Amino acid sequence: MANHLKMDQPDKRRRLDAMQQGLVGEAIDRPDGPLKVTGRAIYAHEWNIPGVVYGVLVRASTPKGSLLDIDCDPVLRMSGVLGVYSEQRFLRNPAQGTANDAPVQGVDKIDYMGQAIALVVAETFEQARHAAQTLKIRYLESNDGKFDPEARDADIWVPEDTKFEQGDFEAAMATSAFSVDQIFRTPCHSSAAMEPHCSIANWAGDQLTLHGSYQMLKYNRNELADSLGIAPENVRILSPYVGGAFGSKLGVSQESVAAAIAAKDLGRPVCVALSRQQVLETVMRRSESRQRIRLAANADGELTALGHECRVSNLPGEDFYEPVLQATHFVYACANRKLGMEVARVNRMCSGSVRAPGEAVGLTAVEMAMDELACAANLDPVELRIRNIPEQHPEQGIPYSSRRYREALEKGARRFRWDQREPIPGQRREGDWLIGLGMAGAARVNILSESKARVTLKADSTAIVETDMTDIGTGTYAILGQITGEMLGLPMKNVEAKLGDTRLPSGAGSGGSWGAASSGSSVFLACEEIRRQLAESMGCNEDELQLQDGQVSVNGKHHCSLQALLNGKSLSGEGSIEPGEAAEKRTQASYGAYFAEAAVNRVSGEIRVRRMSGTFSAGRILNAKTATSQCYGGMVWGIGMALTEELVFDDRDGHVVNRDLAEYHIPVNLDVPQIDVELLEERDDWANPLQAKGIGELALCGAAAAIMNAIYNASGLRVRELPAKLDKLLEELPSM
Repeated sequence: MANHLKMDQPDKRRRLDAMQQGLVGEAIDRPDGPLKVTGRAIYAHEWNIPGVVYGVLVRASTPKGSLLDIDCDPVLRMSGVLGVYSEQRFLRNPAQGTANDAPVQGVDKIDYMGQAIALVVAETFEQARHAAQTLKIRYLESNDGKFDPEARDADIWVPEDTKFEQGDFEAAMATSAFSVDQIFRTPCHSSAAMEPHCSIANWAGDQLTLHGSYQMLKYNRNELADSLGIAPENVRILSPYVGGAFGSKLGVSQESVAAAIAAKDLGRPVCVALSRQQVLETVMRRSESRQRIRLAANADGELTALGHECRVSNLPGEDFYEPVLQATHFVYACANRKLGMEVARVNRMCSGSVRAPGEAVGLTAVEMAMDELACAANLDPVELRIRNIPEQHPEQGIPYSSRRYREALEKGARRFRWDQREPIPGQRREGDWLIGLGMAGAARVNILSESKARVTLKADSTAIVETDMTDIGTGTYAILGQITGEMLGLPMKNVEAKLGDTRLPSGAGSGGSWGAASSGSSVFLACEEIRRQLAESMGCNEDELQLQDGQVSVNGKHHCSLQALLNGKSLSGEGSIEPGEAAEKRTQASYGAYFAEAAVNRVSGEIRVRRMSGTFSAGRILNAKTATSQCYGGMVWGIGMALTEELVFDDRDGHVVNRDLAEYHIPVNLDVPQIDVELLEERDDWANPLQAKGIGELALCGAAAAIMNAIYNASGLRVRELPAKLDKLLEELPSM
């Protein structure tokens, strides 16, 4: 039977707190870990399908124009070549997250350098690659491409309802005791997931099976079906293991549709994998941003004006824009506000969701500006933030569901020994190194997404969890197993999670930091249904039932073993959850604080992060180990944002200059110090029946700002254009 919950009201039962197995919240190892480290976990490119052939995408070498002709004949005569494909069903760019239908399609119109326009298929990958490099293409090139999002003649789109004004902003700025008015810039970022994109398409009659690397299968199936013009029920996607994603695999991308088209024509499985260069040139980028932030405060350090106006970019025809203002709406109190967003239409690869879209760059700039305001007001940066924590949503007047922002700031400061900070920059030196401390706040909206799951309690007192939810390295296999084991009184070894198959109930998908809480809630509800069936068979209420280590008790009195109670039968329960009015009645977000110590070499301008600490509050922590790991990853990414990561485009034609991991610099071991993470437990009854909130993206939202603020405290120099490469410091560093 199905147990459905629409989240209209808070769930104050807190049923997990009454369970006895002791799994939820514990730092339990990932059951998929041994499979991954021994090579037994099968990723998209590794499926051994008989008769598979290989395709390589051919991409446009002009940034804007029309496709005139493809000279296929010479290539078709090459050894091993099976076909050349180019048609209007090809994707211009990947689908945006949760699109649920086809993205922009077609090869006739070219909108950016590197757009996929053809696929060459051959018996071997090497033959296909050679043929793809040989293929001759003629274009009608256009000379009116737009490549600079800040150009005076840029085509600008202002999304509806993105401009917001409250109070008298200009008057508040003019009469303030202290103010900041600065421009902050962040560059484009690549998700740079370890596993490149790959799809293997195989047809059996009109049934398509796609082995791919994707995050949100219930949406991806519909996107792929719509792109191909077939019914969704004729598509099956398998994605049990995903080698990292960070938003890059939210929607179907070019290789999936091309592989399916070629496989249908050839009657053979076709594998299309993107090279690292192709990934960085054609898959979603995080948009660059230009952010003007204006802050004003009275003599007590209370914000009297808050302005945040931003420009980002995307391809023509795309509705997505980086939601830079997302946290600015709710994180700090202020009566006079002015917010605005505009999108420049450029002929660059598509921009889309990259880990923590919006807050990752928006809150970073806000937190850098808050540090400047604290210095102007001669106020401790922690204290400035505490004084401006709102009682309710400052624009909508809605209460917060739960919030431990103040505790994160205060506990984080004590843990980091923030009181050792020198308030005047440049005071602490170790030889040629200038040492400084910086901090920043963290906030990320919390989202509940519709999700379904099925749990089967077998007669031998083992359980199977089934959902098409994915694990992108975040610990889904572990967390869903923990929830099932907790609810049914089973050790982890007795629970098996089956994920990543569209034939299973449709889960929330991985993304938006909603995966664990949303899919976990559907698993919780399915288990609750099984518990109801068990209680009914015993003539007691479900809340009187205690299950632990395969044993059954009622009101603390042992009854029998679970296996004996089942008596050779299996029980099955389905759970489904959907968002409701709770999201409108309470402002839901996760919070935290970062603290960093940076060293700046006064001779070379080299920057080193020497210490970094994060304190985070995200509702109930479902697995302390995977949650901590997510925080490590977010903070490492913050180091990359602050110091190294920058996707560079040639302003003449919009092509990506640094298109591999040799030139797109993600942090490596020597860039990362020992990171300290503290998790603050709480229960958010408004979020979901687990009382859990998203944490995977929270740890990136503002992390770079703590480092940038530490650089200022060390050197006295403000860098407002990320990343802080040494050339931005070298000329102005103090000589003594």
